[in-house]
Amino acid sequence: MRRLIPYLLALLGGLLLPLAFAPFGWSWLAPVCLFLLFASWLNATPLQALARGYLFGMAQFGVGISWVYNSMHDYGGASALEAGGLTALFVLILSCYPGLAGWLAVRLFGGRGKHIKLLVAFPASWVIFEWLRGWFIADFPWLQVGSSQVETPLGQGLAPLFGVHGVSLTVALLAGLGLSVLDRSDWKRRGAMMSIGIIIVSCAWLARIQWTQPAGPPFKAALLQGNIPQNQKWQPEFQLATLELYAGMTRSHWDARLVVWPETAIPAYYHQVKDTWLADFRKEAAPHNTDLIIGIPWYDMTIGHYYNAMVSVTENPGKYFKRHLVPFGEYLPFRHVFGWVLNILEIPLSDFTRGEEGQEPIQAAGYPIAASICYEDVFGHEARDALPQAGYLVNVTNDSWFGNSMAPHQHVQMARMRALESGRYLLRATNTGITAVISPRGQIITQAPMFQQAVIVAEITPMSGSTPYIRFGDWLVIGGLVALLVFFKVKSEKISEMD
Repeated sequence: MRRLIPYLLALLGGLLLPLAFAPFGWSWLAPVCLFLLFASWLNATPLQALARGYLFGMAQFGVGISWVYNSMHDYGGASALEAGGLTALFVLILSCYPGLAGWLAVRLFGGRGKHIKLLVAFPASWVIFEWLRGWFIADFPWLQVGSSQVETPLGQGLAPLFGVHGVSLTVALLAGLGLSVLDRSDWKRRGAMMSIGIIIVSCAWLARIQWTQPAGPPFKAALLQGNIPQNQKWQPEFQLATLELYAGMTRSHWDARLVVWPETAIPAYYHQVKDTWLADFRKEAAPHNTDLIIGIPWYDMTIGHYYNAMVSVTENPGKYFKRHLVPFGEYLPFRHVFGWVLNILEIPLSDFTRGEEGQEPIQAAGYPIAASICYEDVFGHEARDALPQAGYLVNVTNDSWFGNSMAPHQHVQMARMRALESGRYLLRATNTGITAVISPRGQIITQAPMFQQAVIVAEITPMSGSTPYIRFGDWLVIGGLVALLVFFKVKSEKISEMD
């Protein structure tokens, strides 16, 4: 039974961690869960740390992304067995990252001092593998522990400085310090407690700093939520009704300087409507001085490529092609291996082409914008390409695939982190929710109820300037952690040679 305790600690930590995120919002649980994981790693061999980290990951993702099953079964056309199998496979892949984090930390520093592991090896390895999960193989940064802290002093103070990974590192460091508080040595225990207090007070002080400033007067923006059922959206007989729905919602808000429609709001390719319906609507909008941003699929007939696009209907129209596509939803990774998945999932427009880097920013309401489509707002580095030139952020999304699950709440929480990192307002228009206007502090100013047709209106102020995170990105944290691990590894080996 005593041998099982470390595994039970890891399992409990993984099961509880999703509660730190939206919609539950128990952010204080994040360091507690890593506390339990690190405790399970403390006296482990590398293989034991791998197994315990893997168990932690299975619980974390098995609960936290259980909505993947609903997306595949309820909206993707997969049977219960197929959806369950694919979801389980995805969870098993994601669980490798916390498992490998434990293996690496113990492999490098297993024979070293307890506090080196708690305050250097475990936090650094955890954050490096969270970062790797966001781009290497899985391409899925969901449930990064830093995102759970968007409303706490940790997120408010550190996100503009170091981004979500800097916040994750601080959460992991607090977990390590928490274990150090249990040390038998009085001075180490007092030092750990003092360090925890210093971190919290410092973050609260940093949260008071205003990194960006107004670039011009505020303007009114209206965000549309059409609530079009997913099984109806692409049916040809509903196309005209969908267009008229969004047109009518827009006409009711000609007093807004900007109106934003959701992702693929127009259920037709751009070339099919640009010279007809869209051209007529552009003429109708012009006298009101109202700019439109609309999500629409785009087909390039010259090269035969499909894009998930956002277009601006303004005096100087522009377009943005989505660069970071959803695996298995918008493109098929390793098609020669996973081609059979397309036969299971009945997802329309599931073969998009990735947009190029360095696209010219869309202009709307007199300012360039940092555009993102759906999944792109979960990546902290994506918005940096258009900043600091962009006055505000715009994200268009169709979260109807998530249904009434945890996913829409988790998704908007990550979007809030993007606003906080950049020090800019974020306008987020979705098909079914959560449509929201988010402040540069990551606070939701107003939001629409889910699964209802709605329009939300708010005044936003375009911002200028750069946060430190916009200047330096993730490399400040990730590069620093790699250098720290190398330094302590080399130093510990030299000490061993002297002994």
